[in-house]
Amino acid sequence: MSLRSRFSIAVTAGALAASALAVPAAAADDWDGAASTSHQSQNPSQSQGQGQNHNQQLYRGVVTAGSLALRSAPNRGGQIIRWAERGEVVSIFCKTNGQNVQGNRQWYLLTDGTWAWGSARYIRVLGTSPRWC
Repeated sequence: MSLRSRFSIAVTAGALAASALAVPAAAADDWDGAASTSHQSQNPSQSQGQGQNHNQQLYRGVVTAGSLALRSAPNRGGQIIRWAERGEVVSIFCKTNGQNVQGNRQWYLLTDGTWAWGSARYIRVLGTSPRWC
């Protein structure tokens, strides 16, 4: 196994470990997210300071490519985990710099049932820009 592959696996494992610590806290808020959305719209000051952790579960994006490969690492060499289709709304956990894709180095770690990386070149963020990983 190459050093590059081992590094990609280590980065993904670290992201998964970090997310495992955050998931129980997010799950305790609301099961369907409806109350979080209405709470956010009623209290815009939550987007500053302390509310930052609350907003992590609200990052969303829409796929702009016809079909987007979601990968195990933030590069085109990562194993394909699944495919996302144009118009699909995805949940974004965080962003990082990875392999340059048509002038864009940012990649998003997506949390839609599986943890996979998608190039920001093909995902338009809805609302607030995701935090850095």
